[in-house]
Amino acid sequence: MALIAVNDLSVGYGSQIVAENINFKVEAGDYLCIVGENGSGKSTLMKTLLNLQKPVKGEIIKGDGLKENEIGYLPQHTDVQKDFPASVKEIVLSGCLGRSGFKPFYTSADKKLASENMERMGITDLAGRSYRELSGGQQQRVLLARALCATRKLLLLDEPVSGLDPKVTAEMYSLIAELNKEGVSIIMISHDIGAAVGYADHILHIGGNVFFGTREEYLGSKLGRFFLMRQSRDDESMPLFKPRKKNPYSIMMSEDSGTAEAEEGNASEETSAETAVKNASENDDTRVQAADNDNVNDKEVNDNDR
Repeated sequence: MALIAVNDLSVGYGSQIVAENINFKVEAGDYLCIVGENGSGKSTLMKTLLNLQKPVKGEIIKGDGLKENEIGYLPQHTDVQKDFPASVKEIVLSGCLGRSGFKPFYTSADKKLASENMERMGITDLAGRSYRELSGGQQQRVLLARALCATRKLLLLDEPVSGLDPKVTAEMYSLIAELNKEGVSIIMISHDIGAAVGYADHILHIGGNVFFGTREEYLGSKLGRFFLMRQSRDDESMPLFKPRKKNPYSIMMSEDSGTAEAEEGNASEETSAETAVKNASENDDTRVQAADNDNVNDKEVNDNDR
């Protein structure tokens, strides 16, 4: 049985619907990336999955023995979080509270788990440091270690690389991919379609149009081709990533390359986008070498779901 199965879900605030007609499932070991326009309801969906707010319509079924307190969560990085006055060790340990409930003292098992996850994230030497003194990348590693103290099954990440420089972005994507290889299922919100198709094995696109399927199915769809072409046009350079089997841009361009022009109604602009994709393929050797070093380009975009 799937860890999470979502059926005919509508999410929003009160009676105001932000996103609807959402259907997907996450199996053990899956890596799902949620993409869509700004304001399309990605963060609202994630909060609904976490039971932080009620669905407007539909149902969320948790299976395979997954409990509410066995879901790790890394929210969007905020200014309030950045200035939190606590030590790294205290923050990581606090991730054990949701899993075992309120108690006056941490157990030896809690402390051992926190130490293991700090080592896993490469922050053991920061244990006594104040969280507010750390860099953005170090803070995200601390919060990721905290989330891992709450789960061994499922990790939800809301724009985990927002505001980070390209080098740290690459490191975070690499860490998340390694956790997935170790058996942790991932649900990640991202505005970066290049990272989504480079790392995730399934894509959920929400907004005016809803799509759920494998990354290859997404890149073979009208919606996937159009969304990727438009991002390539908006960005100065194509996102870099390590392909799992073959270049997803090649998959995208393999058939029906004129679909996006029909959808957009502007052939000249989409032709420029196609040219950017083809140029990325021509520079494949350089890009793959960069991807092997996990040098992922990222652009900061805040996802306002209100």
